[in-house]
Amino acid sequence: MMIKVLHNGNCSKSNAVLEYLDENGVQFEIINIMEDPLSVLELKTVLKKMNQSVFHIIRKEEKLYLEKFAGKDHSEEEWLQILSENPSLIQRPIIIKGSVAMLGRPLENVKFFIEK
Repeated sequence: MMIKVLHNGNCSKSNAVLEYLDENGVQFEIINIMEDPLSVLELKTVLKKMNQSVFHIIRKEEKLYLEKFAGKDHSEEEWLQILSENPSLIQRPIIIKGSVAMLGRPLENVKFFIEK
């Protein structure tokens, strides 16, 4: 089964997961969320596969978050739109295998997820 990786090339953790998959002969498809941001519908689909709310994937330590969004009370729908427009605020990598997805860290979780 082809694994999809929602990836940001500027993220060391994201790059480490790609390296791990490559070294272990796992076939994967890279979806660069910085070049090809996810739509609100795509974000909803990923979150459903993760069985998580949008609040689980927001990077709260990101400079953009701290400057523009910290302390604001946005709804889940508003956050979906914000993340679609600002993909740097999405935790990464996110790994998708069929109908299941997970945050690709720590790397030990990725190993377990791939082998399962």
